[in-house]
Amino acid sequence: MSVAARLTELGIELPAVAAPVAAYVPAAVHAGLVYTSGQLPFVDGALPAVGKVGAEVSAEDAKSYARTCALNALAAAADAAGGVDRIAGVLRVGGFVASAEGFTGQPGVVNGASDVLGEIFGDAGRHVRAAVGVAELPLGSPVEVEVTFLLT
Repeated sequence: MSVAARLTELGIELPAVAAPVAAYVPAAVHAGLVYTSGQLPFVDGALPAVGKVGAEVSAEDAKSYARTCALNALAAAADAAGGVDRIAGVLRVGGFVASAEGFTGQPGVVNGASDVLGEIFGDAGRHVRAAVGVAELPLGSPVEVEVTFLLT
């Protein structure tokens, strides 16, 4: 099944590629891979929440935002690669969670990204990963995700 068909089956519509908030490109293709810049959970050009996970933002909400980040990354990768069906799978996910003091649930938050990529790509969505707690993220975002995709 094509990636486009799988997205339709899951009822997922990829968002428009988010405009960079600084001096970088959303994704770059090199040697059979697509590397995305860190993606924030923009929805229609705005962040759905700001703050630290474990304080102003719940872990469950942050997990949902990580899912949005992964879909934004897929949109950026598809745009750079010439279409979503050029994406064959996922190699690596890096997740960054703006964490309140004492919050240690970063892996559960980043599961939001990993889970949706697994739903879309099946076995080809299995990947290596980092889930890192940080003090602050751009624009006050609670989560940021970068993905390295495999090309067909």
